[in-house]
Amino acid sequence: MSDFDSLAAATQAARTVRPTGVERSFGQDEVIVTKTDLKGRITYANDVFCRVSAIEEADLLGRPHSIIRHPEMPKAVFQLLWDTLKDRRELFAYVVNLAGDGAHYWVLAHVTPSIGPNGEVVGYHSNRRLPDPRAIREIEPIYRTLAAEERRHGRAADAARVGADLLHQMLAERNTDYDRFVWSLTNGAAA
Repeated sequence: MSDFDSLAAATQAARTVRPTGVERSFGQDEVIVTKTDLKGRITYANDVFCRVSAIEEADLLGRPHSIIRHPEMPKAVFQLLWDTLKDRRELFAYVVNLAGDGAHYWVLAHVTPSIGPNGEVVGYHSNRRLPDPRAIREIEPIYRTLAAEERRHGRAADAARVGADLLHQMLAERNTDYDRFVWSLTNGAAA
């Protein structure tokens, strides 16, 4: 079983929350911050994260970060995230998360590897800001298409691979890549 399958299995086992369809927001000047270890287990969560996710800090620490993964979020985006982090690079991504009370909230996430004193990757750091609603209107139908395709495949790794292939195809048709696409949405002019 791959790390991706292990995390997916842990997430599935931990998930008892069902989406309510209620959308939550947070302040434009607020930043959601978390840190994880190399396996994606939460080692730090700021008060904004605890409030918006509706989960107490004590219930977050040591749990997989995927505990807040919304079931409509394409696996391909997380596969892209892990692949990017393994290359010691940062990634910006639009993500919809599932709070502990079933509400959901969109973020523009910036995830980076945390480098230790000897130059080794010791974990990951993520800052999330409130996204522009225009960007969410652009990305939502793309994510719906990816998630629908992924649901046709049983194994998480297979679904992520198929979703990633479709995502790359969609981006190629727009003559862009994920980074440039995200920045075009962030700057208000979709590719």
